[in-house]
Amino acid sequence: MKFRTFAAFVGPSIFLMLLFIAAPLVSVFTQSFYLTQPVVEIVTEEVCTPGFLQQTCTTETRSQPVLDEAGRVVRETTFVGLQSYRNVLEPERAWNAISNFDIGGLLAIDFWKALRFTLTFTLITLPLVIGVGLAIALAVNNAAKAVRGPVIFVSLLPFIITPVIGALSIRWLFVGDGILTRALEWYIGTDIAMFAQGWTIEILMLFYRVWHVAPFAFVIFYAGLQTVNTDTVEAAIIDGASRWQRLWYIIVPHLMPLIVFVALIHLMDAYRVFEEVVGFSSQAHVISLQWLTYDFLQPDDSGNRAVSRASASAMLTMIGIVILLIPLLRKTWRDHRGTR
Repeated sequence: MKFRTFAAFVGPSIFLMLLFIAAPLVSVFTQSFYLTQPVVEIVTEEVCTPGFLQQTCTTETRSQPVLDEAGRVVRETTFVGLQSYRNVLEPERAWNAISNFDIGGLLAIDFWKALRFTLTFTLITLPLVIGVGLAIALAVNNAAKAVRGPVIFVSLLPFIITPVIGALSIRWLFVGDGILTRALEWYIGTDIAMFAQGWTIEILMLFYRVWHVAPFAFVIFYAGLQTVNTDTVEAAIIDGASRWQRLWYIIVPHLMPLIVFVALIHLMDAYRVFEEVVGFSSQAHVISLQWLTYDFLQPDDSGNRAVSRASASAMLTMIGIVILLIPLLRKTWRDHRGTR
């Protein structure tokens, strides 16, 4: 293929990736080292209260933002280096909690609290999504052809639902006197509150993520099962291999590239968990790194946003994703070099 033809096909994609991915990343990285805040001035004024014989006057000192000629607040940007990262990580407070084995004190820091949940959420849902998706794919592949179509359609429904809507649906089933909460209370004979403590909310969030994402893994694995060498499977059956042995020594190695692909997609998506925190309204008990970045961007009482801390939190989230992806990327690279 000529270079001009190659450039004509690849050029637009590279341009859009630079425009919508690389440029925002560079901008966020740069903003994490700078602090933008309004310029304030100290104003002293005398306030007098009306009196019959004489007034009572007091002097008050207050700060107010400086306005420009157009009436807008004047802001200044200063280089703060790694201060925004220190504000997010709070290393001194975190180290004191770790040295004193004070897990509660460590989790009282928003970043470490969010990191704990994000890692737990990602690493628990990853094997469950792969296992449930593979189990559904094997079941559908071995089902009669007459029922495969309806089963595939029903299995894909959770993946089609919008994430926030799906999270709200699960929440409504359990919150307050939801249908499933009432059923559980009737079964165990006692009142329960699924949203009164953090661990029950986490279980519901884990269940929702597996329920929502497993159909994606199912579609990928089901497509891969159609390419399994039937001669190899029949030879294993003749040699007396059990169903488990055929699965472990033939099907799983054949699907391993797809398993790595699903794991990569899930790690990148689950580490940025946000919809579940919003849908389950878990901010009082459970927060994620992505939600923490969003919270930093919310205006305070003065209308200011902690853009620098939000940028630092976003960069730390990206670093975490890269660290989680390194083992899978190294395996993919080794497999690629081995097939050349």
